[in-house]
Amino acid sequence: MPWRFSIISDILRSTWAIEPRFALSCSPTLSMLLNKELVSVKERDPLAVSAMSEDGTTGTWDKAPKGSVALIPLHGTMRKWGSMSSYGTDEIAAAINEAASHPNIESIVLSIDSGGGTVDSVHPLIDAIERSQGRGKPVVSHVDLCASAAYWVASKTDFIIASNEISSELGSIGVMVSFADMRGMYERKGVKFHTIYAPESTHKNLPFENALKGDYTAIQEEVLSPIAKQFQNTVKKNRKGSLDMSVEGILNGKMFFAKDAVKAGLADMIGNIEMAVKKAKTLALSYSLKK
Repeated sequence: MPWRFSIISDILRSTWAIEPRFALSCSPTLSMLLNKELVSVKERDPLAVSAMSEDGTTGTWDKAPKGSVALIPLHGTMRKWGSMSSYGTDEIAAAINEAASHPNIESIVLSIDSGGGTVDSVHPLIDAIERSQGRGKPVVSHVDLCASAAYWVASKTDFIIASNEISSELGSIGVMVSFADMRGMYERKGVKFHTIYAPESTHKNLPFENALKGDYTAIQEEVLSPIAKQFQNTVKKNRKGSLDMSVEGILNGKMFFAKDAVKAGLADMIGNIEMAVKKAKTLALSYSLKK
C-alpha cells in the first residue's frame, strides 16, 4: 500500500512542528502502521468546503450568492501530501486558491483544529493565504486546537478567533525532531551496520551521525534552531502590534487557553463560526475600500 509507506516516510524523516500531546495521540496508529496491523483505513470523505451567505445558509460556491464566505477546514495532523485517508496541505491550499478566484467568494474562514505537523506542510498554505490576500480576499482563522505548525499558518491570516473558552488552545511555537535508534536491537540479533562516506564528504549527515552518538549540538544548531528562529520571526512579523512579548514562553513553545491567548496577542477574540464569518465580511469590505 503506497499510502502506508508515504505516511511512515513522513513520520520518520521529517522535521516536525507539533504539540507533544497531539503527537503522542498518533502513536497507536503509527505502531499499527509499522507492524502492518492497520489492514484497512476508511476512505477519506470529500474535503468539507462550503460557502456561507449573508443570511447564514451554506452551500456550494457555485450556488452561493456573490459576497459569500468560503469555509475551509484544516483538521488533524498536517502533512504536505495527502493519503488515502487524509488531505495534504497542498490539497487544502488548492481549495483556498479556488475559493480566492471564485467570483461568488469575497473572503475565507479557515477552520483550524490541529496540533501541527511537518514543517514542509506549512508553505503551501502560507502561499495560498498570501494569494487570497493579494486578490483582496481576506482570510480569518477560526480555531479550536491551533498549535505549532497550525499556528504558523494561522498567524499569517488577517484575524484569529478562538472558538470557545473551554477547549481552545493556541501556541506551541517551536520545532522538534524525534527518532528511534533501533540498531542495538538488531545487533543483538547478529545484524552488523556499516556506514561508509567518501573522504570528500566530511560533513554529509554529520548532525544526524553525531545525534546517534548522543551529541545533539549540531542537529540543534544546524537543523532545529534555524527553523525555530524563522518560526518565531514569522509570528512576530505577522502578529506585530498584537503580540505581548513580555509573556513568558510565548515564542518558546508554551500553550495558552483562549482567554490567555487573547491577552497575550496570539488570538484576537473568542467567538463562534458566525462571528468569524461576520468578521471575514467586514474585512472584505475594508479590503475593497483600500483599492
